[in-house]
Amino acid sequence: MASTPDPDPELLKSIQARIDKKIREQEISTITFWKERVDRLASMKPEGIGSLQLEIKKISAMMDNRIKILKKDSP
Repeated sequence: MASTPDPDPELLKSIQARIDKKIREQEISTITFWKERVDRLASMKPEGIGSLQLEIKKISAMMDNRIKILKKDSP
């Protein structure tokens, strides 16, 4: 019966470092996108609370849609 060789610890560290870097890059990209949306919202001069609520609802809907897409794509 053949035994599987132990994985190289240096290779595992390298792979983990690349995965961590990619996750950080994606998180930065995501946070930057939503920060830009919120900054635009903050700089608006709404004529009333209604238009501000509408913009907040749009952002919420965009986030909800993104969550649904991510959940659908996950295994």
